Amino acid sequence: MPKNYAVKDTTKVQREKYANEAMSIAILAAPEPSKFAQDCMREYIDGRRELSDVRQQIISHYRVADNA
Repeated sequence: MPKNYAVKDTTKVQREKYANEAMSIAILAAPEPSKFAQDCMREYIDGRRELSDVRQQIISHYRVADNA
């Protein structure tokens, strides 16, 4: 059964754990996530944004940067 990462269904401690695990995986074959990406994840950890919104914001941010 997949985990539910929704803010309403997780605690701040759980969200921080999930974010740390994701960031750890992300840097295995790449540089450390940007400050922008880390700040977006902090919004999820603090319960201000859903993970799906954060993911879309990061994707959109870098799409715009690539097209500039």
